[in-house]
Amino acid sequence: MATNGDVFDEFLEQRGHRTEAPSWDQAYNKKQCPECMGLHDVAATECSVCGWTPN
Repeated sequence: MATNGDVFDEFLEQRGHRTEAPSWDQAYNKKQCPECMGLHDVAATECSVCGWTPN
């Protein structure tokens, strides 16, 4: 049986929303912040533009 969280995630995914935990995106040989799209070296652990950090 599906939990309420699974049903809600499925609802959001069907409408184009991401439901997995946010993480760095990749852009060429850089990390890209999923919040502000700022580019960083691969060693970055925090976005120096907006302060975002992965959970």
